[in-house]
Amino acid sequence: MFTGIIREMGTVAQAKVTTAGMALAVNTLTVAELSEMGDSVAVNGACLTITRLDGKMFHADVTRETLSKTTLGSLRTGDKVNLEPALAAGERFGGHFVLGHVDDVGIVTERRTEGDSVVMGFSAPREFTKYLVPKGSVAVDGVSLTLTEVDEAEFHVSLIPHTLDVTTLGTRSVGDKVNLEADVIGKHIYQYTATRGNGVTLDLLRRTGFIQD
Repeated sequence: MFTGIIREMGTVAQAKVTTAGMALAVNTLTVAELSEMGDSVAVNGACLTITRLDGKMFHADVTRETLSKTTLGSLRTGDKVNLEPALAAGERFGGHFVLGHVDDVGIVTERRTEGDSVVMGFSAPREFTKYLVPKGSVAVDGVSLTLTEVDEAEFHVSLIPHTLDVTTLGTRSVGDKVNLEADVIGKHIYQYTATRGNGVTLDLLRRTGFIQD
């Protein structure tokens, strides 16, 4: 479990294609030193298992399945990546529930400055955007963000200067691909209502007393 609050940006030391997928190594400032073998770490929003530690570097194996569903296959030596260790019991919870299970890959469609902030737009399939609601949460490359606008094929977020400084979103430009994960609570609610006939309707709310005419 993660929260979408990035601990630091790491630097890819190795992204070697293997028969099983990819052997990834990442240089860090603190994440590796604070981790143990077998720990989970989110790399650009994708949950990976640390297989080896070497000082301030950690190693992880990326499966073919993960490569097919995320942007990790495009990583090259020297690339910056967002890192977040798994949430420990008792730690402060600052973002939203993020599983590290990437739902889809989106594309940056817009980037514009508004005051001190930057508004970014992302295209995404309807199968992803159906889970999104304005003012709800979404994880983009592992970063917990608040949705400002949502339609069937695109959504927008507003990024404060701090987020731009401490995550890779500060360098993302139109055309770049990003990992997307919808809020798991929203997904469960959608699935619950979608598999029970018409789901929550005005008629149902009236009959159960939530709406008084």
